[in-house]
Amino acid sequence: MCRALEISRGSYYYEVIKKESDAKLEQAIIEEFAKSKNNYGTRKLKKRLKKRAFTVSRRRIGRIMNKFHLVSNYDKRSYKPQQSGVNQAKTENALNREFDQEQPMKAIVTDLTYVKVANKWFYVCFILDLFNREIIGYSAGPNKTADLVLQALATVKGDLHTVKVFHTDRGKEFDNHILDELLGTFDIVRSLSRKGNPYDNAVAESTYKSFKFEFVYGHTFHTLYELQVQLMDYVHWWNPVRPHGSLDYETPIDYREGWEQEQSE
Repeated sequence: MCRALEISRGSYYYEVIKKESDAKLEQAIIEEFAKSKNNYGTRKLKKRLKKRAFTVSRRRIGRIMNKFHLVSNYDKRSYKPQQSGVNQAKTENALNREFDQEQPMKAIVTDLTYVKVANKWFYVCFILDLFNREIIGYSAGPNKTADLVLQALATVKGDLHTVKVFHTDRGKEFDNHILDELLGTFDIVRSLSRKGNPYDNAVAESTYKSFKFEFVYGHTFHTLYELQVQLMDYVHWWNPVRPHGSLDYETPIDYREGWEQEQSE
């Protein structure tokens, strides 16, 4: 019959395989992108989709993102104001870029960054646990001073007696005797980055970069209270929801709880 009709046997036995609809995948990408507060790119979306049993390439994710005009906040440009004075203290870099800590609450780092509220610059301070990149303390205020750092330390729920190293850059806001007395009370070693070397405090720098793209650039703040409320919401998203590449794409809370479970076994 194939010879009579002058068609190949392959064509006769060919069976059309219907392509699976992209509808479910597209919906999953839209949902995960929304959950990320419009921050995830193709790399993190691929990890999140894998948890939902979707095996898909970053290129395909990118095509679907373009189809629905899903643009990550990281694609937007930023503006950086001038830097403040320098702390000339002779304190050495005790941390020495040992950013991968094996236990929680052993080494913490901090820094300050700027946020525009109405037409003025306000500031945010995070206290970060290097073990799992968790934001363990935070504060926001109108002045770039040591008081803002002390307010952030006051929100830390963990036991400061377990902290061995407190690392910052050489901003003048960290040159403060009250802060030194507090660290001395808990027997915490002070550590300062080398002058003009942001890589010595790379984790804090990276966190604030994410903070700017994921939170600051997409919001308009009219009052300090509004900033503080939304900042609390961001921290409570960062710790239990946001996956981190340095943690093999686990969230800070999941990473810590996994470690605690291993220690108890």
